[in-house]
Amino acid sequence: MAELSTAPVEALRGRLALSLDVDDLDAAVALAKRLQPWFGVAKVGMELHAAAGPAAIDVLHELGYAVFLDLKLHDIPTTVGRACRVHARRGVEYLNVHAAGGRAMLEAAVAGARDGAADSGVAPLRLLAVTVLTSDSDTGAFEGRLALAAETGCDGVVCSAHEVERVRRAAPGFITVVPGVRLAGSDLNDQARVATPAEAIAWGADILVIGRTVTHATNPEAAAGMVHETIAGI
Repeated sequence: MAELSTAPVEALRGRLALSLDVDDLDAAVALAKRLQPWFGVAKVGMELHAAAGPAAIDVLHELGYAVFLDLKLHDIPTTVGRACRVHARRGVEYLNVHAAGGRAMLEAAVAGARDGAADSGVAPLRLLAVTVLTSDSDTGAFEGRLALAAETGCDGVVCSAHEVERVRRAAPGFITVVPGVRLAGSDLNDQARVATPAEAIAWGADILVIGRTVTHATNPEAAAGMVHETIAGI
């Protein structure tokens, strides 16, 4: 990654993913438009995907966002592989699967993602393995799931900021996508392993997933600007 102290705003945007955790596509689009000056990636999670389906991906692409599809796929290998193929065909930039699904499932996901991108002639999506949810204080499974993600050809992991250094040591070059990021003084909500934006970047995170600390703020634009200010000099 380039040094953030000299990076333009556009470079910072590419490292910030906006969590659009709403159940209405119009509301998601309105939020995405408001906060686009600060965010270059949009996270479509289970709630928005359940409400709007693939249309959410398409409209966010039309707005110029890269899309992180946060569905944490976890099923039999064939089902997950086929789902990854479909999402890759659609041009999704980031997609996660749960490493708890095991080796065969992760291998099927990697193959499906590769084949789907080839089918449509689009850039391959980055397949991310979920290690341990940031709402879980027990990280005993982390090392094994990280190793499995690396062995099966995943592109990176979703992990808390507290595990980024361990990822760097064990899997150099892995993308680290970090949820549970909060501005200082924000509510923790249902998260257990959290960090401020400055801490996450200083510890080596590649992409920060930012949600309620900005979207539920009294002034979301001001909160988003504060995120930029806190990481711009690191």
